[in-house]
Amino acid sequence: MNTPPQDERGASIRLEEVVFGYAGAASMRFDLSVEPSSIVAIMGASGSGKTTLLNLIAGFEAPSAGRVLIGEQDMAGVPPARRPVSMVFQENNLFAHLDVAANVGLGRSPALRLTSADQEEVSQALAQVGLAGKEKRLPGELSGGERQRVALARVLLRRRPILLLDEPFASLGPGLRREMLALISDLHSRLGMTTLMVTHHPEDAREIADTVAFLASGRIEAVGAAAHFFSEAGPAGFRHYIEG
Repeated sequence: MNTPPQDERGASIRLEEVVFGYAGAASMRFDLSVEPSSIVAIMGASGSGKTTLLNLIAGFEAPSAGRVLIGEQDMAGVPPARRPVSMVFQENNLFAHLDVAANVGLGRSPALRLTSADQEEVSQALAQVGLAGKEKRLPGELSGGERQRVALARVLLRRRPILLLDEPFASLGPGLRREMLALISDLHSRLGMTTLMVTHHPEDAREIADTVAFLASGRIEAVGAAAHFFSEAGPAGFRHYIEG
């Protein structure tokens, strides 16, 4: 089996005639091509398949047909842990009994066998997301925005070329959400990770995305430049979605 690319620069993503269906539900079908180092906003109504799309790329779900390619390599049979992907969820997936430094260190070693160099990188990653000096705090002692910053610091330590964001800032207020979007934009400008972000907020997509993929009924109905999507000439279905 080929080893997936593991550097932190962006990688291309292609879904070719990918079919997936949950028991008792209609099948979803995805065709999508994502350029390396782009930022794509994944938008659509609840139940349209946005999270499923990310899970297929990450390997948490397996298609019944079609191919998922990352950096031109077919991901069939490659488990999530070996894919060149990091994923941040709305609930941030932190361990309540581990301090901030340990939660970040899991990105380097699931067993937390960290060298002194690893520990230094943990501190550097926390500094990059604005959490320097909070290494010994527990997740319960942090705000919601700070917990998401810990999750992003863990992403930095993983050094994967693709970042998937499944509505990670949905529970944050407008001010904190803008702050986190600015952080994502800054990390992207420095690291160039290909970024797919599921969001229900048009203003978030306008803020940082260069591309929008609009999903409806388990299909990718339209893909294109964000500037076009948010113009009066944008796709009719998308216009109806954001104005409805």
